[in-house]
Amino acid sequence: MADVVQFRLEGMLDELDDLEQRGLFSRREIAEIVKQRRKFEYRLKRPCPLKQDYVAYIDYETHLDSLRRLRKKAVSRELKKQGNKKMRKSASDFACVKRILYIYRLAVSRYKGDIDLWFRYLEFCRAQKNGRMKKVLAQLIRFHPKVPGVWIYAAAWEFDHDTNVDAARSLMLSGLRVCPTSEDLWVEYLRMELTYLNKLKARKVALGEDEGSLVRENKAAEDKQWREENKDLFMSIGEDREDNDGSVGETESKNKLDLFREQGSNILETIYNGAIEALPSSFSLRKRVLEILEAMDLAHSEELHSKILQDIKRDFGTEPQYWDWLARLQYNPDDVQGMSDKKENSRIEKAVQVYEEGLEHVPSSAMFSLYVEFLMNVITSVKGEQSSGLSSCTMNTTSRLLMVYEKALTLGHITDDLACQYVSFYLQLGKLDEACKLAERLCSGKLSNSVKLWVLRVSTEIKSILKDSPSPSKDDLTSIFELTKEILRDFSVSESGSLWLTVLKFFANQSHYFDQLVEISLLALAKSGGSEDGFSLSSAIVDFVLQKDGIQRTREVYKKFLGLPHPGLAIYRTCIQLESNLASAGDKNGLASARKLFESALATYGQDVSLWQEYYIMESKVGSSETAAAIRWRARKTLKDATALATSSDL
Repeated sequence: MADVVQFRLEGMLDELDDLEQRGLFSRREIAEIVKQRRKFEYRLKRPCPLKQDYVAYIDYETHLDSLRRLRKKAVSRELKKQGNKKMRKSASDFACVKRILYIYRLAVSRYKGDIDLWFRYLEFCRAQKNGRMKKVLAQLIRFHPKVPGVWIYAAAWEFDHDTNVDAARSLMLSGLRVCPTSEDLWVEYLRMELTYLNKLKARKVALGEDEGSLVRENKAAEDKQWREENKDLFMSIGEDREDNDGSVGETESKNKLDLFREQGSNILETIYNGAIEALPSSFSLRKRVLEILEAMDLAHSEELHSKILQDIKRDFGTEPQYWDWLARLQYNPDDVQGMSDKKENSRIEKAVQVYEEGLEHVPSSAMFSLYVEFLMNVITSVKGEQSSGLSSCTMNTTSRLLMVYEKALTLGHITDDLACQYVSFYLQLGKLDEACKLAERLCSGKLSNSVKLWVLRVSTEIKSILKDSPSPSKDDLTSIFELTKEILRDFSVSESGSLWLTVLKFFANQSHYFDQLVEISLLALAKSGGSEDGFSLSSAIVDFVLQKDGIQRTREVYKKFLGLPHPGLAIYRTCIQLESNLASAGDKNGLASARKLFESALATYGQDVSLWQEYYIMESKVGSSETAAAIRWRARKTLKDATALATSSDL
């Protein structure tokens, strides 16, 4: 290894001598360069070099070459001031690029499957305008023929940089044969063919033999006027300039224009037919083709546009996304800048008609969700434009949205999310009583098992009670408690975590009801076997009790929870944290209680490394060195996972 590295370093002597002779780097800097390169070379020569080793070496050489170019410019300016000639190119001007290419070759030879590394190699070759570009592209295609981006990159380079349209077309067609189901390949192939056709068209225009463009654009009035005034400059060779022959020239130009537009239309139709044959279920492909068609000025574009729309409706007419896309073609709430109110209302009505037609064809929950989302976007966008007050458009859209919610409920297509949005929308409108009645109606129907809806209903009822008076009456407290009591018993603790938190917070200062909630929670946890996945109800209750009743009452409560079968680790951690804080504050009983809790927790969760760590840290802080050492010894004897123990820095 050392001999190979030394041989590589000796091959750099000419470059390093040239850098020193030209005054670009000092001898000390060159010594540092040699030191860094030796380090990188040794990394590359080890049995299993990492990808990061190659990347770091490349980055170093890239920065070094950038510094060399900057210093060379500075030296050239000084020589120019002194009247000397410019610096000629020498070995040091090419050495870094050659070395980087060599490192890239080594990297892609070892990591052939790394696409990002290959593309970095290609980008470097392209930036340096290196002749290895074609060879690297051929290697990449050979190793990764199933990656569509490889074919697209290769074709784009041939088309844009090498100006070889035939090679680009051949690459695209080869890619489509290998990856016929790639949507990006079909779309980029279509763009390439139309771009090439537009270039041919632009060439004719530049020669004065044609006019216009295949791309839809608004031509400036000044350009049009200048061309009118200087039309003699655009006469084609051999053209008769008499007035009676001018009409013939215009006719020929129009025919040529139609020829290009006709050819573009044929290309788009041919590629589109091949694409939908290969990808019959791709909705996004047809949308992208339609966008390209709308951006181009082609012959029979209206017929093609109508054909594509009919194909989309035929194949995707039973999918909600189609109707949502079709409606947003009429009106997109995200793109309404500069639109008059009358035109905006007209477009909204057209979009609504599309959604209504979609509901007739696809009466589903997904269709209603998309419809509701659209109307909410409309309301948000219109409200953002209005400085004050509600416009007629907003009021109409609001009433229509309520009708859509009600229609979804009547037809039985309302989901949990839609129901919650329905109630929340009433709350946004400030109609609290209507929201309470609606939540009650929804909870008594087929959505009675929805926890999210029950949480919303309880919170809505609480808002209604607190609206008139900050202190609820006894009847109000009883009604809320009776409303939630049965629900809390029916739902599992893991499902109803948010409902528990809402109710506990409301009854935190009502000891009578809070104690009943504690009893209900004990029954619910006992019913579920004491396990608490995710949300820890017992820990939440312990925190509430500690805030309002103090440590003695808290100890009584958490002992009840720890007495349940198989209490969760979360309640143990909460209680241990509580007692550890008291022990740190000087409470004599806190340390003893914390030790008992740790021992009880380890009896069930003895293989939990973090629990042993916490025990050891507590003994180190508030215990003694002997007890901490004893805990560490027990942990090493008890834990079966030796690797986890080895990686633990606290044991």
